[in-house]
Amino acid sequence: MERFLKPSDTLNKNRLQTLVISEIAIGGATLIGLNQIWYADYPRSKFHFINDNDEWLQMDKMGHLFSAYHLGSLGAQALKWSGADKKRQLIYGSTLGLVFLTAVEVFDGYSANWGASPGDVIANVSGTALYVSQELLWNEQRVIPKFSFHTTSYAKERPEVLGSSISEQILKDYNGQTYWLSANLHSFAKQSKIPKWLNVAVGYGAEGMITGTKDDLAVANSFPESKRYRQFYLSLDVDLTKIETKSHFLKTILTVFNSIKIPAPAFEINGLGDSKLHFIYF
Repeated sequence: MERFLKPSDTLNKNRLQTLVISEIAIGGATLIGLNQIWYADYPRSKFHFINDNDEWLQMDKMGHLFSAYHLGSLGAQALKWSGADKKRQLIYGSTLGLVFLTAVEVFDGYSANWGASPGDVIANVSGTALYVSQELLWNEQRVIPKFSFHTTSYAKERPEVLGSSISEQILKDYNGQTYWLSANLHSFAKQSKIPKWLNVAVGYGAEGMITGTKDDLAVANSFPESKRYRQFYLSLDVDLTKIETKSHFLKTILTVFNSIKIPAPAFEINGLGDSKLHFIYF
């Protein structure tokens, strides 16, 4: 297992072939399944765009940026494992998220119930650009998008939209999601004695959202009135990839979980004009 997970120093054609076949198979199966589960029961239409930039206080756009970044990071790391050079990692690997999410936008564009969103596309491009630009500038990832979640009382008010189970709420209840940009301090001050794993994170969240927009009165009037507001956070974090280990298996596990913000004290400023200190926030 350790040897298998170790990146190849030179291009390993067997690994590359396995990787390409796996990505095509998994990506194709995922899109087919998504089409059957999400789109098949709704009417089709001509390809069209919609402007949904004012929905969910842009929390969905943060999700697109996060997904594009980490799918791109996964693609680049997979090509590194195969022994592909840096140029191929960036061109063919880091764009994995952008390609996949663009395909999803095409599905949306042909659905009468939805539509392709330019805002989503911009967020997808931004997530990919965040990864690529750091590799070109620093040859490492110093600022990493991360995610955290806590349950809220809003989901029970509209479970068909915000989720009826914890697993659904993690994906659907924007009130409980927080998206972070976690910066590694030692990477910006390599001669300092700052621990290599210590990060500072700034976060963005929002609450009071039972409907996509506050103007969706046909739905909003059926639920208790709530104020929609933004939340901004400052917290400490850990870059799990900076934890030193010789185990390639453990390195892989740490890399996977490095997309999640660790629970930690956090200072919040929100759109209601309030500020508060959370002893532990997740």
